Amino acid sequence: MRGSRPNILWICTDQQRYDTIGALGNPHVDTSNIDRLVAEGSAFTHAYCQSPICTPSRASFLTGQYASAVHVNGNGNSHFPETPPLVTKLLADSGYDCGLIGKLHLSSAFGRVEERVNDGYRYWQYSHAPRDDWETGHDYADWVRSKGEVLGELTESLDGVPAELHQTTWCAEKTIDFLGEAREGPWLASVNIYDPHPPFNPPGTYRDQFDPEQVGEPLFRESDLAQQKALESVDFQSKGRHPRDLDIRSPVIPWTQTRGLVEPETAGKRDAKTLIAAYYAMIKLIDDQVGRIMAALQATGQRENTLVIFTSDHGEMLGDHGLIQKGCRFYEGLVRVPLIFSWPGHVTSGRKSDALVELRDIAPLLLELAGLPVPERMQPRSLVPMLSGENPTDEHREFVRCEFYDALDQADGTFATMYRDRRYKLVVYHGHGLGELYDLEEDPGEFENLWDSPGHTAVKLDLMQRSFDASMLAMDRGPDRIGPM
Repeated sequence: MRGSRPNILWICTDQQRYDTIGALGNPHVDTSNIDRLVAEGSAFTHAYCQSPICTPSRASFLTGQYASAVHVNGNGNSHFPETPPLVTKLLADSGYDCGLIGKLHLSSAFGRVEERVNDGYRYWQYSHAPRDDWETGHDYADWVRSKGEVLGELTESLDGVPAELHQTTWCAEKTIDFLGEAREGPWLASVNIYDPHPPFNPPGTYRDQFDPEQVGEPLFRESDLAQQKALESVDFQSKGRHPRDLDIRSPVIPWTQTRGLVEPETAGKRDAKTLIAAYYAMIKLIDDQVGRIMAALQATGQRENTLVIFTSDHGEMLGDHGLIQKGCRFYEGLVRVPLIFSWPGHVTSGRKSDALVELRDIAPLLLELAGLPVPERMQPRSLVPMLSGENPTDEHREFVRCEFYDALDQADGTFATMYRDRRYKLVVYHGHGLGELYDLEEDPGEFENLWDSPGHTAVKLDLMQRSFDASMLAMDRGPDRIGPM
């Protein structure tokens, strides 16, 4: 694999949990096209983002460093720093033709197209959210207008944006255009689909495929309400509520609403099952469009020399523990994401590994495959032995980390870190005197917080020391040393 310079098709959804793929255990949503990637490649079932918020997570996996080391810790930033370079810039400089389709979100897209950095993208088709709130530069909104529609009007419809005009479909269209271009050297397509991000309003034709009574339940116990009450001073986009009445500020349109099967006063249902059904509908549309992209890759004769990556920037609470959306929590549904690699003849097929991996492992992998030096600042730990079958064990990292450093525009400005090894997860809310400790072998649902358990004091102190050490070793140490003084 090393130095083979494959084409790279990197599909990254937005806010998709780890447990949303049929081949990896979800019985409620048909993901036959993503399932095929799992069958033909290797899936990591314990992959973790380095921040549960969009911009710092993307800054991390595009540079191969923790967001704190890149000094990009939250959403809404004025700009992205000039250094370190994105992995796409390093690949472009080595001869890759790089394309961006969809979301980038390395700086604020509030009322504007975000400012570009020296990102290496030659092909640029930009879309942040499915909104039409700036005059120029929103390529997706312009595409919708070229079809004779106005995006802002469609997003207000009870039926959602029609599938044929949806941002997910547009991403597939523009990716297929990129795949069909004539070129001499290798290429990278960074495909950034906005769904299944809020507002949880999929096309009506997809919503109708999911009955809220048949999609399962969130992880919840009554004790979660007391737990979230204790943490209410910590930044989050929702307040803890019972799953039958979640803190949804933009009402979710019930799946039966467009059929006229419910009374008007029931519109805007806020229960978890309605939310989960809408979420799965968005994932079904994603899977259908992944199928179209893969068919185009095959039809153009490029499949055999293309590494396909499927992942997401972070997860979604989806009613677990009484929460929706994201913020300063580190439950599995929020920080654990899909991560699939597929490349015929190079990546071991049909392998499902429970090794601990981080999304920042992707950037050094791409450099390694391109035959480029991997900077020491990435603290690289190669995935090649696992993907190629050289290393048949499920051991990669001893631990994974996740950070939240004042990442949202909320009053508290919380700082917190997560350290997770094979058995335990430690969360420290710095400056609050609060924390969480879970024994994931005994309590995989994260219901029993052992932070104040006298019987776990020694475990907690050991994990706190290891977490502190890892945080210090992850820092940006400044310019390279060139002399003794």
